[in-house]
Formats: sequence, structure tokens, C-alpha cells
Amino acid sequence: MIQTPESEKTMSSTTPSSLASVASAKAERSAPTSAQGTGLEARGIHAWFGKNHVLSNINLDFAAGSVTALIGPSGCGKSTFIRTLNRMHEFIPGAAMAGEVLLDGKDVYAPGVDVTKIRLQVGMVFQKPNPFPSMTIGENVLSGLKLAQLKVHNKDELLESCLVRAGLWNEVKDRLDAHGGSLSGGQQQRLCIARALAVSPEVLLMDEPCSALDPGSTLRIEETIRELSDSMTIIIVTHNMQQAARVSDYTAFFLSDGGPGEMIEVATTSEIFSKPKDQRTENYVTGRFG
Repeated sequence: MIQTPESEKTMSSTTPSSLASVASAKAERSAPTSAQGTGLEARGIHAWFGKNHVLSNINLDFAAGSVTALIGPSGCGKSTFIRTLNRMHEFIPGAAMAGEVLLDGKDVYAPGVDVTKIRLQVGMVFQKPNPFPSMTIGENVLSGLKLAQLKVHNKDELLESCLVRAGLWNEVKDRLDAHGGSLSGGQQQRLCIARALAVSPEVLLMDEPCSALDPGSTLRIEETIRELSDSMTIIIVTHNMQQAARVSDYTAFFLSDGGPGEMIEVATTSEIFSKPKDQRTENYVTGRFG
């Protein structure tokens, strides 16, 4: 999120305890179970762009049915990391990675793994809404099915279900034939979430999904995240500390200190914002740098 001088002033006055109170105010969640989606594990992840080593030895577990926020200054490798989780990193010319990503215990980088299927299981919502401009709202939601050649028994029922889960149904149910580009920015982002949900992912990656949105749209996206986490694992990159405190169960802090990005620490969100173990984490969440 682009910070204005006023937002910087607000962030600089934030204390770990105030953020912890936001995290604690979040409704108590039941312990994740295998019925709440699929867990994901990153083991020894390194990433490069050409000769530039951008991520070093990232080890993170994402429990089924949990929301994990990735925080840290720009350029520390957060977005690169989540792109390794569904093999989108390899789209970039010159990109390389090492390590394992285990989805339900199976390495997504193992020889013979169908990359298309991995990207169906691990969906992605990007920083900027990217609906297909020539498609209607309804066509946008169901476009992934066509690309993946998936058949469903009742498309209308699936369309409504995805839009309801994305918090958009009541706003668009009477204009499903309108073009996706006719929606506001916040609505377009929720449309992209609905599109991701149509292929029934087990994990949803979100790369700063609210950075270009107004506060009202941000609130609706956050409500959607909390509701979706009942049935899937969610990993969100955010620069908004309040947002991390509001929506996530766990928070991981990334930092690049003149070298490749590293994960400094990970813990429950309330712990990260109330009693982080590393001084650098406390400095970041209280706005002393970043």
C-alpha cells in the first residue's frame, strides 16, 4: 500500500500492543483440521533472478484452514516467495529456485507433476484486479473452468456460489451480462477472487489484494478472506500492519539486509505484534523502518 505522510505518521505511532489488541479482537477461530482445506509446507526455498539471489532458505508451514500474513519492506522477496508456491516464479525469464513445496505432503516441483493442476489447487489473486475486459461478469467467473477444461453439473449454481463467497453476488446478480470492466476497483478484485474460487482451490495466494482499494472495499475483501478461511488455506502479502492483525492467524516477517530476503521470524499474529522475539521485527511493526 502506498503510504501518505499522514499514514506514515499513524504507523510511526503504532505500538506492538495496539496491533496485538486488534489481533486479539478478531473472533476466536477453531483449531484448523484436515477438513478445512490442505496444508502447505515450504522447505529450504531459495530463488534467483539470473545471478541475483533474492530469497534464502525460507522454511514455512501453512496449516490447513489458516490465514498467514507475510509482512516486510518492499524488495525483501515476499511476492517472489508466494509465486514459488504455485510455480508461477518459473514464468519469469531467467528465474530459478531450489527447495521443496509440499502440498498435502507431495512436492509440487517433483518430476512429472502437472503444473496446470498445481495452479488449480493453489490459486492466485494479484495486487491489481485483472478481470478479462472482453468477458461479462459471469464469463469472468467461469473462465478458469474453460481454460482447464473442467466440467460442472450446474454452471449457474456454481456462478452464484462463487460470487456469494466472494461477497459480490448482491451487487451484480442483476447484471451478470455486463462486462467485468464496468465494475469498480474493489468489485473487480472480488470478481477475481470469485474467478479463483470457481476451480475449487485448496490454497489461495493473495499478493497485496487491497493495495489499490479504498477503505470500504478493503473491509469487504477482509471479510471475504475471513469467510473463505473456513474452507481453505490463505496466504496474504500485505504492507498494512492493521490488516495483518485483523485477518491473519499467523504472521511471518521477511527482511533483506543487503543480501537475499530471509524470514526473520514467524509466530501467531498476536505474538508478532505484542512480543516479537527479534528486535528487527519490533522495529518494523512499530514503523521505525520499512
